[in-house]
Amino acid sequence: MSEPFRVAIPARYAASRLPGKPLIKLDHLTLLEHVYRIARASGAVEVVIATDDERVYRLAEGFGAQVVLTATEHHSGTDRLAELATVLDWPDEAIIVNLQGDEPLLPPELLALAADTLAAQPAAGIATLAAPIEQVAELFDPNTVKLVCDAEGYALYFSRAPIPWHRDTFAGERSQRLPAAQWWRHIGVYAYRARVLRAYPGLPPSPLESIESLEQLRGLHNGIRIQVATLTQTPPAGVDTMADLDRVRIQLARVDG
Repeated sequence: MSEPFRVAIPARYAASRLPGKPLIKLDHLTLLEHVYRIARASGAVEVVIATDDERVYRLAEGFGAQVVLTATEHHSGTDRLAELATVLDWPDEAIIVNLQGDEPLLPPELLALAADTLAAQPAAGIATLAAPIEQVAELFDPNTVKLVCDAEGYALYFSRAPIPWHRDTFAGERSQRLPAAQWWRHIGVYAYRARVLRAYPGLPPSPLESIESLEQLRGLHNGIRIQVATLTQTPPAGVDTMADLDRVRIQLARVDG
């Protein structure tokens, strides 16, 4: 039987590229309710939405979710969930899975996988997921975060650059085919121990975090071990733009049909 875990969903109204995103309708449900249903289907013992906006709060209450109104000045979803872990007084070793509020197509079993991965590694403070990169364009896309791991599956580094750098292949003109090696893209599902989550906002910032604009590098910089579970394929992407909304509507229609 899987280790008990909780799912926390940070949901901001004022998304820079798509304001009001949690309230947008996809099919007959809002984006946030789609995400909430994924969390409920994951087997979590508790699902909580954390928001800084009264409109999102009322929406979540309206479909029966447990929701907490958090401070407005948080810089990241992790900071918001750290407040949530404190307000709800979750035990230090409780496992909290962070499900972004814009992931309406994420398979719910991936939340359980992240939680189980963390539970199986007492030395880890965080667990996350990765999927294989199969296209050169994806490898060189700075919006695709890459990672490398050690022999035990702990993350060594995350980067927007292509890592590892294949010296012989990438030194000259870029090939249209990947060499015979394995590259991994990061999938932004995290499981935290509650004590790590509460401490995270107070950790010293990492220069690497600022350079790469990747919050997880703060954890590595401060000695938090991040265990990585690998998938066989990349799950559907979340919603950041109007084009993403159109794509998700089509995919949801296929599922419903």
